[in-house]
Amino acid sequence: MNFTIRTGPPRGWNSFGINANPDTTPNFSFNQAGIMSQCDVLATNTALKGANYAYCSLDSGWSVGGNGDEYGRIIYDSSIFDIPSLADHLHDQGLYLGIYVLPGAFLADEAKTILGTNITIGSVCSGDNGLSRCNFDYSQPAVQEWHNSVVNQFASWGVDFIKLDFVTPGSPDSGVSLPPDSSGEVIAYHRAIAQSGQEMRLDISWKLDRSQEYFNVWEANADSMRTDQDINNSNQPTFVSWGTVQRAIENYRQYITTVMQYNTTLTIYPDMDNLFVGNPTSTSGVTDDERQTIMTHWICAGANLITGSDLTNLDDFGLNLLTSADVLQIAVFTARYPMQPRNPGTGHNSSQQLQAWIAGPSNSGSAVVVIANYGPDQGQGGFETTLSGTQTVNVSWADLGINGTYNVYDPWAHKDLGSEDSGFSVQLGEGQNVMYRIRPLTEPGE
Repeated sequence: MNFTIRTGPPRGWNSFGINANPDTTPNFSFNQAGIMSQCDVLATNTALKGANYAYCSLDSGWSVGGNGDEYGRIIYDSSIFDIPSLADHLHDQGLYLGIYVLPGAFLADEAKTILGTNITIGSVCSGDNGLSRCNFDYSQPAVQEWHNSVVNQFASWGVDFIKLDFVTPGSPDSGVSLPPDSSGEVIAYHRAIAQSGQEMRLDISWKLDRSQEYFNVWEANADSMRTDQDINNSNQPTFVSWGTVQRAIENYRQYITTVMQYNTTLTIYPDMDNLFVGNPTSTSGVTDDERQTIMTHWICAGANLITGSDLTNLDDFGLNLLTSADVLQIAVFTARYPMQPRNPGTGHNSSQQLQAWIAGPSNSGSAVVVIANYGPDQGQGGFETTLSGTQTVNVSWADLGINGTYNVYDPWAHKDLGSEDSGFSVQLGEGQNVMYRIRPLTEPGE
């Protein structure tokens, strides 16, 4: 494998967008062969492989849905998957395997004994969370033993990534009966991974509580956390709508302005949900300008770069969005310095249709600037304005909180733009953005 498992936010592919919108990929089946048909592209496509898109993540549906094994451990649905052989297949190509889990043990398994103990699941897990599972009492040591047994089995299969969904506080409007606080589940999975001897990432979901009390738990125990609900369409011929993307960007704005008050050096990455930028507009559901704006924002947020596109149907534009070397260099920077909003004209951080963002500056004074026109608010953007057509956006150094003269580089255009000493004035149509890497003319040492 050509990079370590913990180098920056993960890059790869996840199955959920296709599962939720089967008409986007009519030849796909959610089984071992179908997953291999998608994820093999991560290894055989030179650009994707070179850009380190290496995680193949199975979302819901890979495991048996109503019961575990004789010890109540999660098991794969052997009618459609052989997880150990899939892991071997991926590892042989330099790829990693991800799986999806939910909190709690199965109600049907309450009489079973936890591996290595004489304690039944039902004695430490009760109630019904609406997902065919009971709720653990995290004060009981046997609960950790159950998680250890589950993760040790995952490790024996070759799992490299766990997505833990329906975590609370968070997961609003779930339609089930979640307990108010399942943060202990995150801690238990973190500890189980640590004792397993297998290096795994832990991604937690969805739209998690951002208060300092719980953010401290997420940051101490997970590698990435979802900042929004699912952004994909459901049972549509396209993956995503621009109005939902507006909501995702607004939720990131709320997230970053909140958590940066606690800690200016974050050790957890935002998960803004899957990137649907790889396929043509007829499949992705957004224009080419919007596709680029999505990629810019996920990159500059330091977010997980997990695409949900049909990898067998990438167009040249989408492949370039995902693999541009100049742009992915920005991702290395923003993994350390995630972008924060700066309103044009005031430097405030409220939601705006015409918005500016800055990532950094670093100790050397380098920064990344994003300027966007999100188009009229389609109901969830948070800015509630409806400016139509091309707009002029003026952003001063004062708005961005910087001063001096900078060399300006446009990574999407691969072009040096010379020096600038006061700010930017750009013309942007609906859904368009610009991204600039700026460096002081005289850079001090880091």
